[in-house]
Amino acid sequence: MTSVQEAPAAAPAPAPGGPRLSVLDRSSIREGQDPSRAVRETVEFARAAEELGYHRFWVSEHHGVPGLAGPAPAVLAMAVAERTSSIRVGTGGVMLPNHRPLAVAEQFGVLEALHPGRIDMGLGRSLAFTSGIRRALGTGRDSAADFPERLAELLGYFTGDQHDHPGVRAYPGEGLRPSPFLLGTGEGSAELAGRLGLALVTAPVRGEDAMAGTVARYREAFRPSVWGAEPYVAVSLGVAVAPTGEQARRLLVPEAWAQAYSRTRGVFPPLEPAERAAEREMTPRQREYLEESVAAGLYGTPDRVRAELARLTARVGAEEVLVTLSTYDRAEMLDSYRMLAEAPAPAR
Repeated sequence: MTSVQEAPAAAPAPAPGGPRLSVLDRSSIREGQDPSRAVRETVEFARAAEELGYHRFWVSEHHGVPGLAGPAPAVLAMAVAERTSSIRVGTGGVMLPNHRPLAVAEQFGVLEALHPGRIDMGLGRSLAFTSGIRRALGTGRDSAADFPERLAELLGYFTGDQHDHPGVRAYPGEGLRPSPFLLGTGEGSAELAGRLGLALVTAPVRGEDAMAGTVARYREAFRPSVWGAEPYVAVSLGVAVAPTGEQARRLLVPEAWAQAYSRTRGVFPPLEPAERAAEREMTPRQREYLEESVAAGLYGTPDRVRAELARLTARVGAEEVLVTLSTYDRAEMLDSYRMLAEAPAPAR
């Protein structure tokens, strides 16, 4: 997407009140920062998000990445839940190919037992970035092939009807209901979420029309279950808000450069200041990747961004936006989330 300082022409009317706003934080490491500080900052950020009224706060899973410090999402989610009191807490997500379903069921059973009614179990099928990390985790390139079976086994531990391992029970989770969300990556993920009656998380990685098609297939496939009576869709999106569109765009540059570097060098580095990234000598491909990454986000002034989020979610049929922003200056990052939360909801 491009800057939304100016209202989009002929946009559909926003959904009344606009979508719910939530947070997905990747525990980004800043240049020169100890990685342990990044996870502590995630916990403090969650407290700020709760005070601002965000609906849920999710953490991610990344292994062996120099610029990201969140390899153990269930552990980090527990820390967030302990330091907050009302915001929903979860993962975006636990990558099932990296874990045994029983272990995941036990972890989320403990989370739900200690923080009943607040825990989300976001699940994905992505593999680790490199072959070395995959070997260290005990997985391979084909480890996602049995994802539907792993997912069914995991959910069965909570409902008490898993049959893969007779006699095995996942205490204290059996009978509890952490809310499962399926990350809509990979062929057939949206339909799988629908058939199982799970909530869906999607993103406009192939454009808005493709995302609308994904949501439509999910809703068509949806069958009510113990996990949900109706379809529920959250859109994950990079969002930056500032007093001007150019200031907002600058907030996206540090992570955009890290992504461009990762795609050309194979390593996702710690974030550096936007000005330094913008002054770097880049290859034409790196410049192209940086611009693509910035364009994939949504940036602008608070009221325009809120209006565009309402338009987007109404267009694709989503109820919620998982806002993510990783930038070098944490004060500017928190200001962006504050301005977005405090912006008036679109007129009915």
